[in-house]
Amino acid sequence: VQLQASGGGLAQAGGSLRLSCVASGRTSTDSTMAWFRQAPGKERDFVAAITYYGGGIYYADSVKGRFTISRSNAKTTAYLQMNDLKPEDTAVYFCALRYGSLQTERSLYGYWGQGTQVTVSS
Repeated sequence: VQLQASGGGLAQAGGSLRLSCVASGRTSTDSTMAWFRQAPGKERDFVAAITYYGGGIYYADSVKGRFTISRSNAKTTAYLQMNDLKPEDTAVYFCALRYGSLQTERSLYGYWGQGTQVTVSS
C-alpha cells in the first residue's frame, strides 16, 4: 500500500483546511486509516482514525469538535476536515494505514504517507 497526502498549507487562526490521503493497493475491509501530526521538536501524535466502513472513529481530545475524519465511498481516500484552526495545530500531518482494529499508537501503523505541512498563523 502506498499513501499520498495532500491539502496542507497556510491558514489563519479560525480558518479551515482539508487534508486528503489517497491509498493505492490493498484497502481491505479490515483497514483503518489515521492521521498523525508532528510539530517541530515534538513526537508524532495521534490526531484521528477511521475504520473501513466508518463505524469506528476516534479523535484526540485536542481536536475533538473541530476536526472531522471521513473516508470516500470507495474507501481508498481518507479526509481530515480541519475547522477553527489554532496556531497549536501547526505541524506536519501524516496519514497512516493499518490492517486491524482502530488504534491510536503510531507504532501499530505499518504504512505511512509523506507529510503535508499545515501552518496556522495567529
